[in-house]
Amino acid sequence: MEIGISTPDRKARRNPNSPVHKHSIRLAGNKTSISLENQFWDSLREIARSKNIPVDTLIERIDTGRARHNLSSAVRLFVLEYFRTRTSGATFSSEDLTASKAGPVL
Repeated sequence: MEIGISTPDRKARRNPNSPVHKHSIRLAGNKTSISLENQFWDSLREIARSKNIPVDTLIERIDTGRARHNLSSAVRLFVLEYFRTRTSGATFSSEDLTASKAGPVL
């Protein structure tokens, strides 16, 4: 008879060198978590600061407008589109964030 080896808990199995970090946030009053690379967290903070809103509010706006991606993917796509738009010299307004389901949603 073999003795089973216990499975380590999930935290112990996580790669400590992983670039992805989980943060707890509130969406519509409910606690949830989202996993993103530090560069995306830094970018979200920069965008939120530029709009004078908390990061949770920015993420909630992204969540409200997303059509088919999971939240982490929707945030990554939003950040990409935000900086693409900024780099191209175009303006990126709050209306842009809610008008398109394919692009950034805020």
